Amino acid sequence: REGPIPKMLAPCLLRRVVLTVPLVFVVALLLAEPVRSDQEVGTAIPAESRPCVDCHAFEFMQRALQDLKKTAYNLDTR
Repeated sequence: REGPIPKMLAPCLLRRVVLTVPLVFVVALLLAEPVRSDQEVGTAIPAESRPCVDCHAFEFMQRALQDLKKTAYNLDTR
């Protein structure tokens, strides 16, 4: 007689867990305080003073090309 009870209990507990976990996440999201944009004023660098990503890539490629030219010249002189 004790055999069927645990078999029936497992799906019930599984169903409860499957329903409870998303509910806990939703409640946690609702209770979490939203981040405001004015909390850390002054820590970001203004976009006007930051070089763009393309500029960084261009400078990197220029330096790499110069290094390749130096290496090629050194190999040619040997």
